[in-house]
Amino acid sequence: MPLRTPQRPSSGPDDPAQPTPTGSEATMAEAVEVYHRTYTTLLRSTGETPLRVLEASHRAMGSSLHSLAASTEPDLGAFLYAVRRLPASVVRAGRVVMGQAMEVFARNDFQLTEWAEASAPGRRRRWYEDGRGTLAVLIASASDVDDLIPTLVAFQIEWNKLRIALGPAAVPDEPTPTWLSSVCGGREDDWTQLQEIWGATFAERLRLIAARKKSIRVRMLGGTQVGYARVTRRWWQQVTGTMRSQSLLDRPVYFVSSNSHSLANLVTGVARHHEASLVEMVEARGPGDLGRELERFRKGLAEGDWNNFLYYAARLHTGSIATDERGRLRHEEREQGVHGVASRTALDVAAQVIPLDRLDPANFDPRLGPVDAARLRSSQAVIVNIDYPLGLAAYNILREVAETAAELRGVYVLGKAATLNADVGDVMISSVVHDEHSGCTYWLDNAFTVADIAPYIRFGSGLDNQRAVSVKGTFLQNRGYLDFYYREAFTVVEMEAGPYCNAIYEMSEAGRYPAGEPVNFSKLPLDFGIIHYASDTPFTQARTLGARGLSYFGMDSTYAASVAILRRILAREGALAGAPSRDGGTGDGATATAEAEAARSRAATGMPPP
Repeated sequence: MPLRTPQRPSSGPDDPAQPTPTGSEATMAEAVEVYHRTYTTLLRSTGETPLRVLEASHRAMGSSLHSLAASTEPDLGAFLYAVRRLPASVVRAGRVVMGQAMEVFARNDFQLTEWAEASAPGRRRRWYEDGRGTLAVLIASASDVDDLIPTLVAFQIEWNKLRIALGPAAVPDEPTPTWLSSVCGGREDDWTQLQEIWGATFAERLRLIAARKKSIRVRMLGGTQVGYARVTRRWWQQVTGTMRSQSLLDRPVYFVSSNSHSLANLVTGVARHHEASLVEMVEARGPGDLGRELERFRKGLAEGDWNNFLYYAARLHTGSIATDERGRLRHEEREQGVHGVASRTALDVAAQVIPLDRLDPANFDPRLGPVDAARLRSSQAVIVNIDYPLGLAAYNILREVAETAAELRGVYVLGKAATLNADVGDVMISSVVHDEHSGCTYWLDNAFTVADIAPYIRFGSGLDNQRAVSVKGTFLQNRGYLDFYYREAFTVVEMEAGPYCNAIYEMSEAGRYPAGEPVNFSKLPLDFGIIHYASDTPFTQARTLGARGLSYFGMDSTYAASVAILRRILAREGALAGAPSRDGGTGDGATATAEAEAARSRAATGMPPP
């Protein structure tokens, strides 16, 4: 992955000449490229590859996410990251097989229909286990490989380091973080996190680590570009099937890449309808920090938004209930105009189809503002919202959507990113995106500014006019790599914006996206906006939302950005009172009564009802 100095289009701003990588930075960048080239070439083999042959190049890379890879000291941060992104059964696995579709596995005598399904808490990916030490995983793009292989290697390296550290000691029946920190090293807080993840099996798995050296073998079945395109098409057919059943195929589309909860919560009111039961749930069995936040709301001391509190409580509740009850909640969302589409393919990306004319403004979050109900009912537009994909899958998805949509009016991307200059929870809006896959630098007129976000942020801050770099993988970065981009003023590090820009290019130009060129997106045939929220700070170890998952305070930036996206769509359809629409008109807002406005004002204060 050689570092390219991002070029500027001739029409771009006049900035000083950009520096080139120093000798040490170029060496560190080459180490990343060597590692990437090593595993991609090894996986071409039809046989199995032991992960141990990748350990040397993994260590030499000096990954910022695995900074202690070459040390004998355990790197619990990297181990926790890997554990959250691998299924629990990896502790007993000796082989991992990757493929693009069930039939590919079947042709190679892996009958996944007879295997048990598995999952990982921190990464959406379809896993299967045979119960005898073999794991199978469906991959949707080359980015899955760039994510999975380094994660497995990091897991194996840290497992074997812990095995050596635990060797002389007998693991007690109830090992404490304090005991483990003294025996193995590492921070007590990291051991506490691992204990939370493994739960009742904590001691058992520690004994397994002490007793068994980890030696995983990997094998790739297929992995062709045609195969990835086929996976994406099968996924999109499920979405268009829902659109066809609702007579929506010929309607204009706003494509949103975000998550599966925020837009639905903002327009259906389902969480707010269940406010009493959600508060009762928090009181009875909610996490301690959420209970304390509830008390602050009751005392008028909370800084957050009450609706965000309910949305987070609803998220916790949904994750703990039975499938049939979860189905009833999805039915409520459908009744309010949001049609969920679960994926059954290797592309494990949920989608939602939201026809604007079937939404009821009475259910809207008050932050969406006064809505002209008549203009909303007259809109023919449909929002297609998807869970953000991983890396190159973004390009495949948007290409597929653009090829079949009757009219694509807008593309809005909301994703998480590492930040080199801000703090966890901040919102970042970029006007430049450099893509490591294509080597292109895109200059864009982002549809959003801080003014669109700022009114809805309670805990973080907003930064616009930022520069983003789309990298190939979370492990495929090191300090020299990040230092180079930081000097270039690229401070937002993520994985999807560049691939989306590559697809946007092909929607606005006659040819395929170029390689290593500057591209000016000042005039596009559609509305285009990108927003990121900071999930980790790679220059400050252990500051990451990914370590524990999205927190209540992390909801603040997510919902501020989601409100901005929905307001942008409503305004362009002329349904946001007082805002200019695509045709230059404005919604008159006459249908919003004084009583409704007063209720919105009270709710917007973030205070719960008495």
